[in-house]
Amino acid sequence: MARVKRGVTAHARHKKMLGHAKGYRGRAKNAFRVAIEKVEKGLRYAYRDRRAKKRNFRSLWIQRINAGVRAEGLTYSEFIHGAKRAGLTLDRKVLADLAVREPEAFKAIVAEAQAALRA
Repeated sequence: MARVKRGVTAHARHKKMLGHAKGYRGRAKNAFRVAIEKVEKGLRYAYRDRRAKKRNFRSLWIQRINAGVRAEGLTYSEFIHGAKRAGLTLDRKVLADLAVREPEAFKAIVAEAQAALRA
């Protein structure tokens, strides 16, 4: 039976891992054992932060809506309550975008929410 030489697959595996580690600092970019640890840690961070990103953006949208609404004399929670009562179905991403880019349209939405609160 012929002898199996593993140099080709080992080299390919190392090359793949070091390719993932490209751009890292120090031995993390060129020492295979260190690169394995750093790449695995980086993948864990990436997995975790794909979920954290959604929370961070929602938080940012709420802050932007709150800033725009307070200029009109309401709080964020009052505005959201009024918007629900008025039947406005815009999500926070769109509302935040309107507050930043289209202040006049956002003022109209806030006025509608205020009217629903009074009624």
